[in-house]
Amino acid sequence: MTNSIVQKERFRYFIKVPELAMFYNEITDFRTAEDVGIDRPEKHARLLNIKPTPDQEDFIFRLMKFAEGGSPSLIYREALSENEEKAKMLICTDLARKMSLDMRLIDPRFKDHPQNKASQCANLVKQYYDKYDGQRGTQLIFSDISTWQNNTDWSVYSEIKRKLMDMGIPSREIRFIQECKSDRQKQALIAEVNEGRVRVLFGSTSMLGTGVNLQQRVVAVHHLDTPWRPSDLEQRDGRAVRKGNEIAKLYADNQVDVIVYAVERSLDSYKFNLLYLKQTFINQLKRGQLGIRTIDEGSMDENGGMNFSEYMAILSGNTDLLERAKLEKKIASLESERKNFYRNQREQENKMNDLGKQNECHRRNIADAQADLAKFNKAKRLDKDGNVVNDLHLDGCVLSGSPAEIQTKLGNHLIKIANTARTQEAYLNIGTIYGFKVQVKTVQTGSLEGVPQYDNNFFVTSNRLLYSYNSGKINRNSPKTSAQYMLNALLHLPELVTEWSDKIEMNERSIQQIASLIGKTWTKENDLKQLKSELKALDQKIAEDMKKKEQQPIKEAA
Repeated sequence: MTNSIVQKERFRYFIKVPELAMFYNEITDFRTAEDVGIDRPEKHARLLNIKPTPDQEDFIFRLMKFAEGGSPSLIYREALSENEEKAKMLICTDLARKMSLDMRLIDPRFKDHPQNKASQCANLVKQYYDKYDGQRGTQLIFSDISTWQNNTDWSVYSEIKRKLMDMGIPSREIRFIQECKSDRQKQALIAEVNEGRVRVLFGSTSMLGTGVNLQQRVVAVHHLDTPWRPSDLEQRDGRAVRKGNEIAKLYADNQVDVIVYAVERSLDSYKFNLLYLKQTFINQLKRGQLGIRTIDEGSMDENGGMNFSEYMAILSGNTDLLERAKLEKKIASLESERKNFYRNQREQENKMNDLGKQNECHRRNIADAQADLAKFNKAKRLDKDGNVVNDLHLDGCVLSGSPAEIQTKLGNHLIKIANTARTQEAYLNIGTIYGFKVQVKTVQTGSLEGVPQYDNNFFVTSNRLLYSYNSGKINRNSPKTSAQYMLNALLHLPELVTEWSDKIEMNERSIQQIASLIGKTWTKENDLKQLKSELKALDQKIAEDMKKKEQQPIKEAA
C-alpha cells in the first residue's frame, strides 16, 4: 500500500513549545556571531526556480502513477523486491530528488538539456567567474548526489565541469574535493583555492561542508541539492560566510551569494522550505522567542520518504491537492486536540472520584480515631507530675521493681521480640496498653547478596486502625525509650485527626476546581465540521480533475 503507515523513530511533533524553550535557555547560553561581533560577510540567499525539462515533466507524471500503485515499468524498473514494495514512498522520494538533479541519474539513456540544473549552474558559475576574475574570486558547488568518483565515470560534477570548460574556464581551475586521498593533498588543494589558483571547487556535505578553511576568496556558494539537516546546510554556507573572506569584504559589499537550485514541481522547493522552517524553529528556540504551543517539523526524511498526499500535491503542481494536504493536516491536528481534550476530561473526572473516595476513607479514619481517643482519654492515668502513666503490658514479661526498672524490662522484651519474631503475613498480639492491643508484624526490608532481610514493626490497635510511633521501628539501643513507643502512638492521636482533616480540606478544594472544568464542551467542534465539509467538497473536485488527467498518454521510455 502506497499510503500505509511507516514507523519513524525521530521527534517530529513538539508540544508545550514555550516551556521547552524556557528549559533550553535555563541550561544553555546561546550567542550568535552577530551577538559577539564576529566580522564576517552576510549571506545573500537566493532560490533559483527552474522549469522542468520535457523529460522531467514526463517522469513527474510517471512518479505520480507509480506512487498511486502503478507498475515499476513506469519508473524504468522491471520489478520490486518484497522490501522495496514496503518502501515505495522512500523510492519515490529518492527518484524525485535524482530526477530534479539530472534525468541521466534515472536512466543513462536520457540526453542533456540546455535548461537542466547542470546547464543552469554552469551558466551562473561562469557569470560569477567573469565578474570576479580580476580578484580571482572562487566558488563552491555542493551536491550529495552523483559525486565525482574518477575521471571515467559520468557524474553531475564532471558534467558541470565539462560545460564550464566549454565556456572557456581552464580545467586546472576546476577541482573536486574527492580527488584528495590524504589530509596533505586536501590541505594543498585548500591552499590553491585560497590563493585563487583553483576557482571552482566541487564537494559533498561530508567532505567539503566541515573542517575546511578556504573562505578567503569565496564569492558564491551553489547548492545543487539540499541536505537533510539544517546544521548541514549551515555548515556548507559556513565555508564562505566566515571570518577571513577578504574578497567578499572588499569587492562584494561584504556578502556572499548562496544559490539554491530548485526544479518546479519537484521536491526541491519543499525540502528547502522545510529545512528553512526547521532552522527558524531552532534559532527561535535558542533565543527563547517561541510563542506558539505546538510545532510539526514536517513529514519528509531520508529514512522514510514523505507523506503520500503532500508528495502527490507537490509533483502534480495542483493547488487543490496541496490545499487538500493542508486541510488533512488541520483536521488531524484538531481531531488530536479534541481527543486530548476529552481524555483530559475523563482523567479529571476519575481524579475527582478518587479524591472523593479518599475523603470518605479519611472521614472513617477520623471517626474511628476520635472514638479511640475518647477511649484512651477515659482510661489513661496520670502520675503526680501530670504525665500519662505507661500502662504497657507484654505477654511473658513479669513487671516488678521500681518504675525505671519496669520500663527497662519492657524495653528489653520489645527488643527481644524485634530480634526474634517472624509473624509471616499476620499481625501477632503481644500485649495491651489501656485496653488497646499491642501487635508486631514481620516485614521484608530488602535483600543482602540474594538473602532476604527482615525487620519487625510494632503497632497499637483498637479495631480497624493501626497506630505507630517512629514508623513502628524500635530503638534497639535504648530500652527505656522503646518502652514509651506504644504510649507515644496513642498520645499522637490528635495529630492524626488533624492531618486527616487537613487532607479532606485540601481534597475538597481540588474537587471544586476540577468540577468547574468537567462538563465543558470542546469549543472547536464547528471548526472541525467546517474543515471536513471543505475537504469533502475538495475531494469531489479533485476526483473530477483526476478523471480527465487519466486520459493523458505516457511517453515511451527514452
